[in-house]
Amino acid sequence: MVKLSVIVPFFNVQTFAPDTLRSLRANAREDFEFILVDDCSTDGTPALLERAGRELPGAVVLRHTVNGGLATARNTGLDAARGEYVTFLDGDDWLAPGHYGRLLAVIEELAVDFVRTDHVQCTGRARTVHRAPEGRRGVVLDPRSAILPAERSTSVDYPYAWAGVYHRRLLEEGLLHFTDGLRTAEDRPWIWRLHREARTFAVAGLLGVFYRRGVATSLTQIGDVRQLDFIRAFDQVIEETARDKDADALLPKAVRTYCAIISHHLSSVERFEPAVARTLRSMSASALRRMPAEPLKDALNSMDHDRAARLRRLRRRPALGHGSAVRAHPGGSNARGSDAGCSDAGCSHTAHPDTGRPGAGRGSGAVR
Repeated sequence: MVKLSVIVPFFNVQTFAPDTLRSLRANAREDFEFILVDDCSTDGTPALLERAGRELPGAVVLRHTVNGGLATARNTGLDAARGEYVTFLDGDDWLAPGHYGRLLAVIEELAVDFVRTDHVQCTGRARTVHRAPEGRRGVVLDPRSAILPAERSTSVDYPYAWAGVYHRRLLEEGLLHFTDGLRTAEDRPWIWRLHREARTFAVAGLLGVFYRRGVATSLTQIGDVRQLDFIRAFDQVIEETARDKDADALLPKAVRTYCAIISHHLSSVERFEPAVARTLRSMSASALRRMPAEPLKDALNSMDHDRAARLRRLRRRPALGHGSAVRAHPGGSNARGSDAGCSDAGCSHTAHPDTGRPGAGRGSGAVR
């Protein structure tokens, strides 16, 4: 029996993939499988994975003939996974030796649906510890209880799929797949669904994932149209949360976070190409008009004057729909995107829902 399936998408990461693959070898066990998904790379990555398929114990190499992006590549791995437990890694990050064995011991001891962990962010030679925003460690928790309060950073603001491990029953219940085609913020709907619908989880203070940031080809630094997928991702969060039995309690959190990330993008709009910047404004205006009225009013009233005024002005402007004239470039599965581009330290991921300050994270994109 396969105990753990590790899903690792790769796209044009020949510079970083050797570190990733060496760290997988330092985590190998006879009951682990490593599902290496090449998302139609055009550099030397396929040759590296071909070699890993021969030399890395438990390696399974899968290849896309058409580039699909990070969400789609992860789904390819999930469809092939045979393990009792599942986890993720990105093809330019790396692990501490023996990390997966320690992580597996935690989830088996606590017998929960999933476990979340801290991680180390690496920018050049700098190392920064990022903690999962949950103070209760090593105990069984209700995932829904970790969504609120709306005005604080909570577990749904820490969406990194690779910062944890997940029982196979979540896969069989349809909770682990991502929305195909999302190029950034792909794990926002994913983490919200997980916390709304899973039964138990825990947080462990393990520091075994090293998350690489600050690469020059990052989408967060390029600022192209693929970053605008954060709007589609958060629309999905709002739509699905609105159908929840506790929608009245949960929607304020979802709306507040969405507003904070729109505001963050607008505050650094100069990094986008001019046509993309215009589309960002129009699509964001349309998104604001789609949001539930009362939660939106409360979110704007809770923000500082400048951010609230910016969003109110934006809401009144004419808007294009999602069928904007700006077309996306093809995207790669291991690219760094940004939830809203929340700075290079920011995310498919975490702008603080109250302050809008960026946290650490990434989404998908095509470049890296």
